Amino acid sequence: MALNARLDHRKPLVFDTHELGRRPGAQQRLTREIDAPKDLGIAGVIGVPEGAPVELELRLESVMEGVLVTGTARAQAKGECVRCLEPLELALEADFQEMFSYPDADERGRAKATEPDDDAEDDEDRLFLEDGLFDLEPVLRDAVVLALPMQPVCQDDCPGLCSECGARLADDPDHHHDAVDIRWAALQGLAGSLEDGEKDEMSGAEAGVDEKQEK
Repeated sequence: MALNARLDHRKPLVFDTHELGRRPGAQQRLTREIDAPKDLGIAGVIGVPEGAPVELELRLESVMEGVLVTGTARAQAKGECVRCLEPLELALEADFQEMFSYPDADERGRAKATEPDDDAEDDEDRLFLEDGLFDLEPVLRDAVVLALPMQPVCQDDCPGLCSECGARLADDPDHHHDAVDIRWAALQGLAGSLEDGEKDEMSGAEAGVDEKQEK
């Protein structure tokens, strides 16, 4: 990843490492509660609602090549059960660890060479400090996605919905539909039609007998 541009220390997910210093082995612990940024989670599945509280616990450690950030994020995630489509809520705990490199040092902590044949591709996947600041947001987003279930359920044994009528089976464990073979259903319909025809014939015959008796 390229160098961050114009980080704003007032943003809740931007942290300052000046107090930590650059002496290898120095450590600093931080706690901070922030409002969840927009779209924190798995889009359309489950996530932390925008503005919901997110508790952060961080340990900053100064190493030769930069600052190693280890932490945990805790929040309440909301989504929808993939089986019964009912709303659900679960406690989220996402752990992460990321190295934020000094922009003027290589992987061994030495001053970077500036020859034109430097391999710029090595920087694509790296995160850098800018004026002693680092932005935790991309790290937090990745950690939250990894910690959330791709197919959330309201309970492990959720039976889901009835495939015929859509009823929630957990509300009615005895819910069922009588299975009817369509071939027998057709025969039953034909039998019903024949019975109705026989009844009509019998009714007509009885009416004729009554007329003869009256004469």
